[in-house]
Amino acid sequence: MTFALAACGGGGAGSGDEASEPAGNGGDSAAGDQTIGVAMPTQTSERWIADGQAVESQLEEAGYTVDLQFANDDIPTQTQQIDQMILQEVDLLIIASIDGTALTSQLDAAGAAGIPVIAYDRLINGSENVDFYVTFDNYNVGVQQATSLLVGLGLLNADGSENPDAPEGPFNIEVFAGSPDDNNAGFFFNGAMDTLKPFLDDGTLVVPSGQTEFDTVATLRWSQEAAQRRMEDLLTSTYTGGEELHGVLSPFDGISRGIITALQGAGYGPTLEEGLPVVSGQDAEIASVTLIDQGVQFSTIFKDTRKLATESVRAAQAFLEGSEPEANDTETYDNGVKVVPSYLLESDIVYADNITELLVDSGYYTAEQVEQGS
Repeated sequence: MTFALAACGGGGAGSGDEASEPAGNGGDSAAGDQTIGVAMPTQTSERWIADGQAVESQLEEAGYTVDLQFANDDIPTQTQQIDQMILQEVDLLIIASIDGTALTSQLDAAGAAGIPVIAYDRLINGSENVDFYVTFDNYNVGVQQATSLLVGLGLLNADGSENPDAPEGPFNIEVFAGSPDDNNAGFFFNGAMDTLKPFLDDGTLVVPSGQTEFDTVATLRWSQEAAQRRMEDLLTSTYTGGEELHGVLSPFDGISRGIITALQGAGYGPTLEEGLPVVSGQDAEIASVTLIDQGVQFSTIFKDTRKLATESVRAAQAFLEGSEPEANDTETYDNGVKVVPSYLLESDIVYADNITELLVDSGYYTAEQVEQGS
């Protein structure tokens, strides 16, 4: 069987509905004189295309001029793009960084020019000139990823409660983490591993490779290809003596698809019913949502980019009107220089039986997109 395992840039994500009303007033004259620079990391991930489109459309509806740039996961490109925005005297910057430690000089220049900076979903580290951070509850995203893995193994019920009829195990799992230059990756990993720890401690879960440290299991730039290679290496180095792999903790749908490709290539599956290990994910990319619907990938985490865009627009408006945006977390996100005021949003676990409720009924995707994978 052939599955659509490559990320696609489909157009469903980011389409508006009542969950993401723009924060603007239809374009007042003051906003019309202001330009906001929006720096996104890449167009190779469906998720970031959706984010860029959602932020741009909501800012424009609020009456602002928008300079949206994608950097194709290249740090020098992103720094040059932000430098150019500052030279063009944008009134505010919204930045989803590629490397959260690589923008110090750009933020120094923005601070000197009096340009507020909103970090978008990825904290920018090492600078006092990060004025606000809009993101999801990233530790809880990791908790949800691990919870979904435990649900898939039958150890927890779908609501996260203990399953009194849970199989005894032990279950063999392997662990993947996100990119080490993304501040969020550590939060995802810590939330997941804290959730798995009791099951690892009592022997219900076992990691046969022994690879459980973040630096060992991290996946640079969240690369699908790198994840596939590592999974192939794990299978040939650890699972050649008859050992069976039961589950994989994956922090991102692109990584999940790479893992699934490696597993299917090694003879697992091709579906969960036919022996494919349980694989988690994140970002509800349409290719992975379709795989979940087909019984291939087990789960993903839905982070509604429309809501993230809405909070970014609200924060931008507050700064440009001379006030402070609302924060619901002023303790968690220390960038090494300051604790950055933050607004955290909640996320949801997507399983096959709630795709319609979470993704279709909300207008994020259509039923046709779920069926077709694009």
